Amino acid sequence: MADLQDDLRPTTAAGGLDDLAGSYPEEAVVAAESYEPVSDPDGEPLTRAHAILAAHPVADGYNGLPWALKRLSSYDLELGESIVDTDVPRLRSGHVGLLFWSLHLPEGLDGDRAVGATLEQLDLAKSVVRTCDEGLRPACTAGQVADARNCGRVAVLLGPAGASAVGDSLGILRQLHVLGLRVLTLTGVSWASEAGLTRFGEEVVREMNRLGVIADLSGASPQTVRRVLSLSRVPVLCSRSAARAIRPHPANLPDDLLAELGAAKGLCLVPLTAEQTGPTVRDVADHLDHIREVAGAHCVGLSGTYDSGAAHPQELGDISCYPQLIAELLRRDWDEADVALLTWGNVQRVLRGADFTARAAQQRREQSTATIAELDG
Repeated sequence: MADLQDDLRPTTAAGGLDDLAGSYPEEAVVAAESYEPVSDPDGEPLTRAHAILAAHPVADGYNGLPWALKRLSSYDLELGESIVDTDVPRLRSGHVGLLFWSLHLPEGLDGDRAVGATLEQLDLAKSVVRTCDEGLRPACTAGQVADARNCGRVAVLLGPAGASAVGDSLGILRQLHVLGLRVLTLTGVSWASEAGLTRFGEEVVREMNRLGVIADLSGASPQTVRRVLSLSRVPVLCSRSAARAIRPHPANLPDDLLAELGAAKGLCLVPLTAEQTGPTVRDVADHLDHIREVAGAHCVGLSGTYDSGAAHPQELGDISCYPQLIAELLRRDWDEADVALLTWGNVQRVLRGADFTARAAQQRREQSTATIAELDG
């Protein structure tokens, strides 16, 4: 228990992590190979968009396909399935290289029911990947994501899941990690609430760092966001957040939090939903422009939110439509380097940062035995 206040700042011998939250070692930064000019700058925007995406595919930060498939008695994602927004042909048309599969649950599930429902979704997600092995490949690390891409497959990373999936147990968190969970949303539980993180919530973040589970702060209170940004040695992300200055949705981030997220090298994944970003592709591009200006090009990514029940902007109706969005950004004079960061490089940086920090932390810190009763009781 003496280690409970350990903030995961390793010694220099463990890899120089003292300033990891603000300065990553070379292997945790976007590699030089992640961007090379690939197209004629005088070409048509949509043609250029396809060329850029062929080299720097989309890492889509939120996709609800596993839950959507629960209502289907049969499906064939490799041939094509029109009743959902996501299938293998459209993933290829949209140049998607990585999907984060959401394991979020309907409202009202908590305690043992939430844990059980999350386990069922994990089982379903793995079954879906197995049946689509020509198009999809499971991945838990940045290296496995790269391997899937090199094999011509779309990598599938499990998460985000809601914090209720963990209940009040670090042991459950560890077992979910063993089963493949890599992103956890820190909101909606007693230890991560509108009031911020409790002492047990802080210990959850430390254990997530040790495991390599990334914190998702979409929907979290400002107090929780700021405490996680100061505590986590792993870059965090917001899986479904746009700019509140443009559209005042509660899950969107105000400029002060966007700036703090950018300073901490976190990542804001902008959702392609009419409710949060607006009804047109131009509205989505406005959010991307604004976040890039406020937080930096290293802070912005994409979150399709397809098959989540959300309505999508015009021209972005399913997961094949990403080239339309990139073409709009090219019309706004986004350079190819920033587009490459937006679609692929920024997510890879966050994944590598999580892997690097977990390897270092596991060499110096045993798994936590803390309980919520001991810390918050």
